[in-house]
Amino acid sequence: GCLGDTQFCFRFRRSPGRKVSLCCFLDQLDRDLPVYLKRDSAYYYGYVYFRQVRDKSLKRGYFQKSLVLISKLPYVHLFRTMLKQIAPEYFEKSEAFLEAVCSDIDHWPPPVPGKVLQLPVMGLIMKLRIPTYRDKPGTTPIVQNMHQADAQISMALPTVHEVDLFRCFCPVFFHIQMLWELVLLGEPLVVMAPSPAESSETVLALVSCISPLKYCSDFRPYFTIHDSEFKEYTTRTQAPPSVILGVTNPFFAKTLQHWPHIIRIGDIKLPGEVPKQVKVKKLKNLKTLDSKPGVYTSYKPYLNKDEEIVKQLQKGVQQKRPTEAQSVILRRYFLELTESFIIPLERYVASLMPLQKCISPWKSPPQLRQFSQDDFMKTLEKAGPQLTSGLKGDWIGLYRHFLKSPNFDGWFRSRQKEMTQKLEALHLEALCNENLVFWSQKHTEVETVDLVLKLKNKLLQADREHLPVKTDTLKKLQTHINDIILALPDDLQDILLKTGTT
Repeated sequence: GCLGDTQFCFRFRRSPGRKVSLCCFLDQLDRDLPVYLKRDSAYYYGYVYFRQVRDKSLKRGYFQKSLVLISKLPYVHLFRTMLKQIAPEYFEKSEAFLEAVCSDIDHWPPPVPGKVLQLPVMGLIMKLRIPTYRDKPGTTPIVQNMHQADAQISMALPTVHEVDLFRCFCPVFFHIQMLWELVLLGEPLVVMAPSPAESSETVLALVSCISPLKYCSDFRPYFTIHDSEFKEYTTRTQAPPSVILGVTNPFFAKTLQHWPHIIRIGDIKLPGEVPKQVKVKKLKNLKTLDSKPGVYTSYKPYLNKDEEIVKQLQKGVQQKRPTEAQSVILRRYFLELTESFIIPLERYVASLMPLQKCISPWKSPPQLRQFSQDDFMKTLEKAGPQLTSGLKGDWIGLYRHFLKSPNFDGWFRSRQKEMTQKLEALHLEALCNENLVFWSQKHTEVETVDLVLKLKNKLLQADREHLPVKTDTLKKLQTHINDIILALPDDLQDILLKTGTT
């Protein structure tokens, strides 16, 4: 049914235990990325350009071929743009052309966040910038307009990863807020679409609607009966897992009937008219293959509906506002909603950090205090989402549900790791500010050797875990280590200078 050219994206699990030499290098780059763009080392993305045209000279009557680019990087827009340039030529010119493309890609600079990159491919040069975690959420520092000096630049990409939000959400226009809640809570969700392009775009739009939060469950932009997780995800012996599946095969209407939330979309057409208001339908109505488009669920949203955003987007449709502008409005709306929700959690978790005066160079760094759901709930009365959002509703119920979800677990683990690393970094600084040589003169050789080995381990840990420590601090600590070693007898000096760590 996909005559002509179609582009879509899928995601699949990596075999466990495979060592990849690039990992360490990519981990380093990952540090500077916003959390929602960090790689998930367990998955690959497949970016597809598929062509199907009638051809009577072939046995089956059609020419059918795909060019698939596989990457760990979730840069949907970049790879989509690139495939659009090279796939049509590949279908004409075949293998030698692909070798030339690979040779161009081999000369690409590393994907460093924050840097303006120029990527040559078959006579074109794409100019782009990968976001960093320092970028203000909701802004895309656009790559500067092409100057005279940039005459060789063929195209400047405004984004590497974003999809056209408004186009994707158009078929379910009136339910965007409810869908935001379902994604935030990690609820099992199926998107039934007429084509892989619409399936994958809609799933990617759903995952991005809780940005800057990272969606921590599995999601499959295009899921088929051939996927190795097919049995695992369609079994009826247990509750559906926390996953968003995009499907096109009518077979799934029957197989996934027991799933609690199903979005059925027709052909995505950019409307010149306002989409009709479609009510949420009961799941029991999704029995037939020709069920109408809409959202099938018995979920009752926690928050009251925000009529303002619907009116604003409807007005945009009437005034023929460009879809890019509509997407910007929608993205800002989702961002403000997510930030209103997450700021109270950020504030509470920051209060679990020990005070700086508790950090002693002679003791291990102090532990973070435990997260208490009751204590957090108490903070909401005075410092809850009402400070930044005018939306009314059962915010408390939404938080209770969220705290049991994989998205909370993923968010909290990442915060814990950051704060623990911050404590390690503060501990290192506290050590640097001590007169360690003076301390070693008052202690036994055994204690001094033990201190040197511990300090060397600290330096290794700072490097291995990329702790947020100033380079000057690390140099100062190295100087301390050298000074302590030089004050020891010669035989011990030789051993300690050769010892890396224990």
